[in-house]
Amino acid sequence: MRVLLNRWRRWLWRQLFYRMIFGERGSQGQALRHTRIAPSTCIEGEAGLELADHVFIGQFNFLDASAGLHIGEGVQITNFVSIVTHSSHRSIRLLGRSYAHHADIKPGYVHAPVEIGPYSFIGPHSVVEAGSRIGRGVVVCAHTRVRGEVPDFAIVAGSPARTIGDVRTGDARLLEQYPELAEHYCTWAGERPHPSSGIRH
Repeated sequence: MRVLLNRWRRWLWRQLFYRMIFGERGSQGQALRHTRIAPSTCIEGEAGLELADHVFIGQFNFLDASAGLHIGEGVQITNFVSIVTHSSHRSIRLLGRSYAHHADIKPGYVHAPVEIGPYSFIGPHSVVEAGSRIGRGVVVCAHTRVRGEVPDFAIVAGSPARTIGDVRTGDARLLEQYPELAEHYCTWAGERPHPSSGIRH
């Protein structure tokens, strides 16, 4: 009996708190029918979030949109990802107790938007820092810290992130196997990757 009770409690908890449901609203109120955001994801400054359709945002993520966060079409943000658009740790060290009521510009305070391009993938336990711009079709590997610009189609890993590959190499091999999908790929990528080098032609 206890086993059945525990199984039922886990099922109920998943339905109430972790169930992924299609359908969100964009910043202009438009319906995003194919976008899913897990209820366990925390979004701060939601008014600054610009969200496209076909986006997946998984469990236990922290998204700070207070300085502006643009998430392009088809982006996948896995689990335990932090995306921040501000950083106050330098300012609070400099100002100490006066930080809370300091009226002027806070020295060392960082406040800058983040942009994630279409069909990019953000791996688990990654951090994207304020002011970063991630291009289209990028793969950010697990446990990566992104600061600054990431070019289109890059595979990045490490802390700080460095480019370790190009997604078009693997994409070209897949499109050789499934040539009927080239039109779909080109719709967002612009061009089909070259089969031998992974570079567009």
